[in-house]
Amino acid sequence: MPAYSGAMTASTRPLTHELRFGRLASGARIAWARSGRAGAPAVLRVAHWMTHVEMDLRSAIWQPWLQRLGRDLEIVRYDERGCGLSGSDSTALGLDAAVEELEVVADACGSARVALLGISGAAAPAIAYAVRHPERVSHLVLMGSYTHGLLHRQPTADKLAFHEALVRLVELGWGRADPAVQQFFTTGFVPDASLAEAAALNEQQRLSCDGQRAAAILRARVALDVRALAPLVQVPTLVLHSAGDMVVTVESGREMAAAIPGARFETLPSRNHYPLAGEPSFERFCELVTGFVTAAPARPRLTPREQALAALVAKGLDNLQIAAHLGLAEKTVRNALSLLYTKLGVEGRPQAVARTRDLHY
Repeated sequence: MPAYSGAMTASTRPLTHELRFGRLASGARIAWARSGRAGAPAVLRVAHWMTHVEMDLRSAIWQPWLQRLGRDLEIVRYDERGCGLSGSDSTALGLDAAVEELEVVADACGSARVALLGISGAAAPAIAYAVRHPERVSHLVLMGSYTHGLLHRQPTADKLAFHEALVRLVELGWGRADPAVQQFFTTGFVPDASLAEAAALNEQQRLSCDGQRAAAILRARVALDVRALAPLVQVPTLVLHSAGDMVVTVESGREMAAAIPGARFETLPSRNHYPLAGEPSFERFCELVTGFVTAAPARPRLTPREQALAALVAKGLDNLQIAAHLGLAEKTVRNALSLLYTKLGVEGRPQAVARTRDLHY
């Protein structure tokens, strides 16, 4: 097993990672890897289109991401079921399956809280996980994202026919030695890629899974819909989108940011679906993500009594337990908590627990 590099720099030192495996309820394995700066805030990259955790180490596209973000962050990533080094099972692909994979990796990596990085179709499971487990998520970063897929956008008959033709092309042509089918996706994802970057993405797509699995993923992505979940997100959220994205329009990114309470939105000057090393948007992306995830939360001014209350909230105690500790009536505790939540800028107990722990009460 490769050693986990605890002090990642921009030097010529070969990129290494710690590779491990988790298990889904079906018994299928999920491959996940960790690299970057040990002990730093953890960013968990949710599995997106055609991953392969081992190929990341030598990919002309993903290696620079891991090197640059790994200077200041711990990076965790994984392959979804049926892709890369992860196993397959008979579970239908979709939001629930994707969240199950994310839950397994989030639990296995050992971090009490992680920042989630959801790129493109991976934004949906990132949002769903953040809503289901707000106490486990410190930040949410979405790149090239959308709230709902093609099937929920009243597509015309021609658009549906084109999509089905594309799915069929993938089923029949994915495993061919000629990378023409993969290149079709590569051209859309990263139109400004160098020859080396395009070749790397073509090869990673080919090795990630076979045509049947790739087609199944395509069908699952267009069926995603988190419009009902997005307004329930309670964690700090940063939504980024390339201004000239050819795969997911920038308007979809604005739509996403508007749906999530308090989300920050910023466009990047690029035509690529995700930034590539060497373009200005790449460094801007890395600066934004690192700054957002590592920024220390502002500490509100609390009275001694409120500080004591915050400490009990941080321990996960309920209202009755807090009342017993403080010798107060439960109604008094409820009122005091309401005022505390306002000062902390949170809504509800799960968000308050996360916030008080961030502030080390």
